[in-house]
Amino acid sequence: MKKEIRKFSLVQGCVIVMIVYIVLAVGLYFIAGDQFKYRISDNSIISVESNIPVDALQKGDVVEQTFIPESDIINSFSLKFATFSRQNAGTVMVKLLDDSNNRILFSRQIDVSQLKDNAFMTFVPNKQIEGIKGRKLRILVISETGTKDNAVTLWYNNEAKIEGRQLFLKGKPVNGVLCFNVSERDVLLFGKYYFEIMGAIGLAILVYCFNLIYCQKKGKRSLGLNVINAFNKYGFLLHQLVSRDFKTKYKRSVLGVLWSFLNPLLSMTVQYIVFSTLFKSSIPNFAVYLLIGIVFFNFFSEATSMGLMAIVGNSSLITKVYIPKYIFPVSRTLSSTINLLISMIPLLLVVLITRTPITPAILLLPFSIICAVIFCIGMSFILSSAMVYFRDMQFLWGVINMLWMYATPIFYPESILPPKLMWLFKMNPLYHFIRFSRAIILNGASPEPKAYLFCLTAAFVPLIIGAVIFKKTQDNFILNI
Repeated sequence: MKKEIRKFSLVQGCVIVMIVYIVLAVGLYFIAGDQFKYRISDNSIISVESNIPVDALQKGDVVEQTFIPESDIINSFSLKFATFSRQNAGTVMVKLLDDSNNRILFSRQIDVSQLKDNAFMTFVPNKQIEGIKGRKLRILVISETGTKDNAVTLWYNNEAKIEGRQLFLKGKPVNGVLCFNVSERDVLLFGKYYFEIMGAIGLAILVYCFNLIYCQKKGKRSLGLNVINAFNKYGFLLHQLVSRDFKTKYKRSVLGVLWSFLNPLLSMTVQYIVFSTLFKSSIPNFAVYLLIGIVFFNFFSEATSMGLMAIVGNSSLITKVYIPKYIFPVSRTLSSTINLLISMIPLLLVVLITRTPITPAILLLPFSIICAVIFCIGMSFILSSAMVYFRDMQFLWGVINMLWMYATPIFYPESILPPKLMWLFKMNPLYHFIRFSRAIILNGASPEPKAYLFCLTAAFVPLIIGAVIFKKTQDNFILNI
């Protein structure tokens, strides 16, 4: 009878897993939106530096610029106008044509009184312009009302020479390139075949669930069954250890758990004053930017510092009773996770106070939190194992922790990082978790698909390495603690 109940429980659990997976897969597609379908192209056209204006565009004058896009889609394009430092009246017509068939891709009449002197004006098509990769396109600017003393002009560079771009003034080719930008997008195969990919992953999960049920029925061993059985057997103990670690941290503290709320706020306040006032940080919405970094790094610092002492600190319990030793690093990390979740409250308050828009993308925040927790469990495995054999590790980790903080863009922008060393900074798992969270909260949109892959890799690679190290060294723990 007991066996039948366990079988039913496993089947029920597999059904729940599949339902949750389907809901998450469908929800992710709609929340991520265009971020899973397209990405800003590295081939987007950046304007050349302007050095001379075109003559005043009088009625009937036409300026034409050809170019060849290297991506699938055009988001927008912009032109640099000049008004001769005066208020002009009238209109100009701006068009975008496909040179191969003279098809008009975009057309808009512009009131020149709205133009700013020596500034770019951006044009966003109402309908997506796609399927233009490798085709010759033509930008036309036609003056409809200009006169000698009431006209605008365009900036260009008469020394620039770029293959595939030809400038025409009043129908005649001239040397130089118009000052213009084109924002392009590429179609992502991941978005194009999203449901096929997620369907394949779902099928793999379903096959694995059937395998677990089969192994349970036949009495065979399985890693998945071992994990489920361990959770069922030691779940209560894990809960008690997490509760003990969390309560011990605030024992005899007047404010208690409130420190989990105040600590990130106080840290943010000090660093905000220093970096926004004294060092004049130019990061938009710096308070939210800073607090996201502080919350995640404080969690990492606390979880790893507690995980470091997980085995040594429980030596009296380990030497008296048999308990799976991996429970101790896991419980330390999970107790720190409670503080992380509490720290999300002041983060949300700062988001509301700074009037940062809250979008459905905020629902993706648990992904980066879960990845950070998995990463810290892996680090706790490594550090707790090292601490058993090298007691100096507790002092060394303090120095490493400080260096790790400065190697993570918490209070400084990514733009100041040397391009040649970016690969080194991207080896830092915290970089990916914090960057993912900032994209969700500050940009109000899902990160690109590869950001999910980077976060998963940054989480599970340390976990696997840590688990292997812990397993190989745990048998000798009792001889060294």
